[in-house]
Amino acid sequence: MHLPSGIPNSHMKTKTLIDIGISEADRTEIAAGLSRLLADSYTLYLQTHNFHWNVTGPMFQTLHVMFETHYTELALAVDTIAERIRSLGMHAPGTYAEFVRLSSIEEVPGVPKAKEMIALLVTGHEAVVRTARSIFPVVEKAADEASADLLTQRIQLHEKTAWMLRSLLED
Repeated sequence: MHLPSGIPNSHMKTKTLIDIGISEADRTEIAAGLSRLLADSYTLYLQTHNFHWNVTGPMFQTLHVMFETHYTELALAVDTIAERIRSLGMHAPGTYAEFVRLSSIEEVPGVPKAKEMIALLVTGHEAVVRTARSIFPVVEKAADEASADLLTQRIQLHEKTAWMLRSLLED
């Protein structure tokens, strides 16, 4: 079967050359780091959504609304991170098995009390910050300003969110 010029037969595999000024080796390493960030962010999203559904107690309304704000932002963030990985020419992880393998955030069994939920979310946001920071050396070496900008934005947001959550734990 002949296809129009430039369209490969379905059984042929072609790889489009990516020439964005970042070597394939650096793009691969950056994407691996961003995949860990994606896994942490998705795990935190799921945990936050779970806590939104299951929070109880005197702070219910405040926490329910706050957690919704947080998981909504995280839902947008995971898309942005995955799209950056794709922009680098790599595949983004997208299964629970991959996220469990790549994430530094542990799953929480059961339904913790509200204050424990807050403390766990602080730990989760701080873990995302550490993961984002760990990617900077290769991003800077490759002069990947787009990924650096993404990382900076994620760090700022998660540090601020962790601070706000920590404030709820103080007497």
